[in-house]
Amino acid sequence: MGSIEMGSERLTAEMAFDVQSMSAGRAIVVKIRRGLPDFLQSVKLKYVKLGYRHVISHAMYLGVLPLILAVAAPATTLGAFRSLVLGVWDRLCLDLVATAAYAAVFALVAAVYLAKRPRSVFLVDFACYKPEEERMISNDGFLEMTESTGFFNENTLQFQTRIAKRSGLGDETYLPRAITARPPTLNMKEARLEAEAVMFGALDALFAKTGIRPADVGILVVNCSLFNPTPSLSSMIVNHYKMKEDVKSFNLGGMGCSAGVISIDLAKDLLQANPNSYAIVVSTENITLNWYFGNDRSMLLCNCIFRMGGAAILLSNKKKDRARSKYELVHTVRTHKGADDNSFNCVYQREDDEGNVGVSLARELMAVAGDALKTNITTLGPMVLPFSEQLLFLFTLIAKKVFQMKVKPYIPDFKLAFEHFCIHAGGRAVLDELHKNLQLTEWHMEPSRMTLHRFGNTSSSSLWYELAYTEAKGRVGRGDRVWQIAFGSGFKCNSAVWRALRRIDAGEACSSKTNPWADCIHRYPVKIPLP
Repeated sequence: MGSIEMGSERLTAEMAFDVQSMSAGRAIVVKIRRGLPDFLQSVKLKYVKLGYRHVISHAMYLGVLPLILAVAAPATTLGAFRSLVLGVWDRLCLDLVATAAYAAVFALVAAVYLAKRPRSVFLVDFACYKPEEERMISNDGFLEMTESTGFFNENTLQFQTRIAKRSGLGDETYLPRAITARPPTLNMKEARLEAEAVMFGALDALFAKTGIRPADVGILVVNCSLFNPTPSLSSMIVNHYKMKEDVKSFNLGGMGCSAGVISIDLAKDLLQANPNSYAIVVSTENITLNWYFGNDRSMLLCNCIFRMGGAAILLSNKKKDRARSKYELVHTVRTHKGADDNSFNCVYQREDDEGNVGVSLARELMAVAGDALKTNITTLGPMVLPFSEQLLFLFTLIAKKVFQMKVKPYIPDFKLAFEHFCIHAGGRAVLDELHKNLQLTEWHMEPSRMTLHRFGNTSSSSLWYELAYTEAKGRVGRGDRVWQIAFGSGFKCNSAVWRALRRIDAGEACSSKTNPWADCIHRYPVKIPLP
């Protein structure tokens, strides 16, 4: 996602069409919304129920304490307590069989509880890939490269120029060699080389930092939306690192920029079913075979803002890893609006009129994104918000939905639920709208804005560049809560909530190759010019 202004319209990464007069003879384009709809003004009760159902499902354990207190109330005096204990002891001594039976039942209940309770999932560490300096490209370099290809007409060159200058990207993003070569060498071999460089680069740094051997990994999940070769990307990793034969590997494709959280959710479920295991998640996107060389403006924005990047994450359900792990996974919430045709078609890979393949972005995209986000945070809210915020939100919702009162909807303060926000760095406009709608501060938005500036839109891995930025600034303290939220084609909006298990100092974060900000964090934040 990215944002620009052309004339009076605000453009986004998913929707970047300049409004032109058809009478002027230019390409047909579409006027879009100025920004995200105010999704917090309209809330469906069923999504609130989803969140509260999750809370209530665990409330049984809270009811045990009042029950115990009620039973023990008659024994509040010392004499009564002594009589109660002696009476129980006499009965147990008289009936050893009953005593054994009670002990067996207690042991069985305890065993079932221990077996059924969810296993904790720890994030041991993660690594973000930083390409070689030779892959770096500035905005001017991008525009010069675009013009030199000879594939674009004058109108679309001007269109891309306006986007590049107002998208929020800086002059130190990265593109693969196949794109910057003259002429471009867009083929399967180069696409594989890009995938190998990103995935192996992130994994090498992760293995070196954590000391985990590839043979120790029991679960592998890889997500890459637009490049799915045979053998798969996950098979490429298994082959390169000679992983064990029973490794459970998965390859997710076509799921867009939100697939990173989907991969975390899948790995979490697999770790629940496989005790004493390590899981690795690799999130990336491949640009080489997905560069658009046509003049359909609905497909051109991806060229302007998507850049090279990827991340590898090590998860564990081993209790011994808790002490050295950085975070514990608390919640994952997934929202899929694919049943609606507008949602399904708003981000669509297709051919243009000249046969060039690209990803088309429909005019309904912003409305769809707002609706998906509304659903996701309405479900997440009851799980994470303080009780006071939930009550205020619920009272205003009931007043509006049940009693048809004309009351101003209460916007929950998510800053009371989270210390850090990692919002997918898809584009400037979406970040601006979330900044406003969630009532966040510039400090909260800084990791997302700086990631967009330094690395561009790296798709599903952008959340990890943002978390790496937060760590490099030394902002993560023990007990801090982190909210990762991302959007993707389909249309999907997914959230992951983490809790920091220990303080992460800036020195620790920047001392290894796992953090891509190590050599430049001192220069950030930077002032980003207004569009």
